[in-house]
Amino acid sequence: MNKPCIICVAITGSLPRKEDNPAVPITVDEQVESTHEAFEAGASIVHAHVRNYDQSPSSDPEKFARLKEGIEKHCPGMIIQFSTGGRSGAGKTRGGMLSLRPDMASLSVGSNNFPSRVYENPPDLVEWLASEMITYDVKPEIEAFDLSHILKAKEMSEQGALKGTPYVQFVMGVKNAMPADRDVFDYYIHTVKRLFGEDAPWCAAGIGRHQLEINEWCVKAGGHCRTGLEDNIRLDRDTLAPSNAALVRQVVDLCGQYERPVATAAEARQMLAL
Repeated sequence: MNKPCIICVAITGSLPRKEDNPAVPITVDEQVESTHEAFEAGASIVHAHVRNYDQSPSSDPEKFARLKEGIEKHCPGMIIQFSTGGRSGAGKTRGGMLSLRPDMASLSVGSNNFPSRVYENPPDLVEWLASEMITYDVKPEIEAFDLSHILKAKEMSEQGALKGTPYVQFVMGVKNAMPADRDVFDYYIHTVKRLFGEDAPWCAAGIGRHQLEINEWCVKAGGHCRTGLEDNIRLDRDTLAPSNAALVRQVVDLCGQYERPVATAAEARQMLAL
């Protein structure tokens, strides 16, 4: 049997608003409901941000706590991954929710350009976030916006700053950062296997119109997938996605085409050593 494919659903993010797509879940209740639908559709990881009532991004630990409680109640066993991304806060506020002990958290280990700003991840902050993840037994997902970020993850792993085999995610299609390029994608897979072993798990996220394209590359190449309204608000060029679950179902269909079973939450936990 082919290796099961882990599907991560990035439900909200920091940028999409109701004006862009009414299906973007903003309140904690909306996020829990949207996550539950995506879980039933086949997602085994939820990547979560929280928002204020005016839709602006937030790092409020109280909101993260309520979201975690709701997901645990309605999506038993689902892997909960909190974002420590820089759009939601500055400095150590980005990791203020790690004491809630989610299963996972995103960790960007280097800086890069975004469409209109620099995404700053200075070494001292990266080191502090990584140490907090060790303290609270949170597995990092390394968000690689550049080749150097994969190499940095290897360095941190060798130094003991990361526990276990890193789970590396290639983020492709952000303007001014890593393009959605198939040769680059293939080289990144080669790099992860060379640095962390042939069986090291990896995944990728495609931004905007590249989402489904990169989902297919991942499924075909034996990796895992990220989808969701954070990265892409459309089913296709002319159709807004009606829900996060609809985007998850697109990945499930790809898994069927390439004879990859969809990983259950229990299988995903085993593959990621959670």
